[in-house]
Amino acid sequence: MNAWQKALDAALYATERGYAVFPLSINKTPAIKSPHDRGHSCKGDCGLAGHGVHDATSVAAHARILFDLAPRAAGYGISCIGQFVGLDLDRKNGVDGVASLNQLATEHGFAIPQTMTVCTPSGGFHLWLSIPAGVTVPNSAGRLGPGIDVRGTGGYVVGPGSWGKAGQYEVHPRLGEVDVQPVPDQLLKLMLPPPAPKRPVRRESLQCTADAALNGLLRVVLGAPEGTRNDRLYWAAAKAWAHVGDGHIDALTAEAALVDAAVSTGLAEAEARRTYASARRAAGVS
Repeated sequence: MNAWQKALDAALYATERGYAVFPLSINKTPAIKSPHDRGHSCKGDCGLAGHGVHDATSVAAHARILFDLAPRAAGYGISCIGQFVGLDLDRKNGVDGVASLNQLATEHGFAIPQTMTVCTPSGGFHLWLSIPAGVTVPNSAGRLGPGIDVRGTGGYVVGPGSWGKAGQYEVHPRLGEVDVQPVPDQLLKLMLPPPAPKRPVRRESLQCTADAALNGLLRVVLGAPEGTRNDRLYWAAAKAWAHVGDGHIDALTAEAALVDAAVSTGLAEAEARRTYASARRAAGVS
């Protein structure tokens, strides 16, 4: 049996367990060439194959079609989208990802669960860990510690039974095919990007104009509790445009001041500008 057939059989077995798969080359990269020019942003919406992890399917018949399009495939990838994250623990070039993870567990007080584990040709491991619904974990390389890469939402792991240039990926012989366990809360927090720091209130926002009406609107925006910032900005913008129409407030000054105030409370600038533009359109200004 050749490498292609072994990879297909392993991939079909994975679909029986509910995993979404797609073919990989011996370099562990997608085996189907993209139908688009370099720099495209299509994620499979065109209906053609060749979009890497976005081709992944848990339907056996569709997986066969993908492998028919990849006659040189030597392995398969399993999509992490909506299913789990993969911790890639490297053990090579003097780096030990297992030791790094153990150190993290000790420092942050969590236990490493006995979860689905795949042995890699380098002597390392892939640990599969489920994540809460709706949580997005970014891919990262070495951010958690030396030798630890995270295959997060939008990433993929190399499936057991695949071949790479250095050898085969296999299910851990002692653990076998165990259920994927939830990621410990403390480890999940480490995987997630730190929250964006709140920008300090720019007091100059209150000093950018001598107009008392605009200053009053700025105070409304600056005093908005979290969860009401968009609504407060929209209300203030609508009032500002009424004053612009009366000739009491300069349009550019009002927009700059209100958007700046909203951003200083933690609202993203792009979101603040969209909200302000929505109020402007509602006022009949294009």
